[in-house]
Amino acid sequence: MALKKFKPMTAGTRWKIGNAFAELTTDTPEKSLLEAKSKTGGRNVQGRRSMRYIGGGHKQHYRIIDFKRDKHSIPATVKSIEYDPNRSAFIALLSYADGEKRYILAPQGLQVGATVLSGPDAAPEVGNALILKNMPLGTVIHNIELQPGKGGAIARSAGTYAQLSNKEEKYAVLKMPSGELRKVLITCAATVGTVSNSDHALQSIGKAGANRWRGIKPRNRGVAMNPVDHPMGGGEGRSSGGHPRSRTGKYAKGLKTRKLKSSDKLIISRKNGKKL
Repeated sequence: MALKKFKPMTAGTRWKIGNAFAELTTDTPEKSLLEAKSKTGGRNVQGRRSMRYIGGGHKQHYRIIDFKRDKHSIPATVKSIEYDPNRSAFIALLSYADGEKRYILAPQGLQVGATVLSGPDAAPEVGNALILKNMPLGTVIHNIELQPGKGGAIARSAGTYAQLSNKEEKYAVLKMPSGELRKVLITCAATVGTVSNSDHALQSIGKAGANRWRGIKPRNRGVAMNPVDHPMGGGEGRSSGGHPRSRTGKYAKGLKTRKLKSSDKLIISRKNGKKL
């Protein structure tokens, strides 16, 4: 991925570091794979605001992404690499031998004209999707399933990947993007390679208005509010507000809030090397 540094022609471009979109090959999406996407403004079905700081933003279409990669043993040709406003990664348009078209998450290095395959007879090459059982140790993967056939759920954002570090009789051991070691059923599928647009985290939007284009409104700090509005509000002058906490009073900055899950037994070690 190539980044583009802007000249300081205006205050908004002085610190702006944008994406040059060098990998993209078209700016026209496939119409048959688009869906209407309506804005919520942070309101629920009753019309009441349930999420703050959401509203406005540019009108968008949703691109239907094939996270399952369940079209097995049929080769597909990469027709284009495209931008998707709904995610940080780029997407690739596949045209299958039987004429069907689908979008997938574009792996780093996938080129237009390349052929990709999914299924038990697929080779562990970039863009191919196969079950963990058929992959060699050390393979870098993304779009990983947690339940066979449900579709990829892990390592889908820009630049992320996991690594296959071990295989057992029933489970494969993956090193996650966070550093966590986790067991996943060996019959789950994943796509080979790293997710595209790896320099996404190095971008700088340059001005507050760029967040408004994304539908993100300004976020007010709790210490700047009144006591009636936030537990950290009030006080004389620039008082700290006490221990950081949420609007509902739940402590932040250190308090463990993760609930126990049935899948916790599959976690070998967390990102800090400790077990739960």
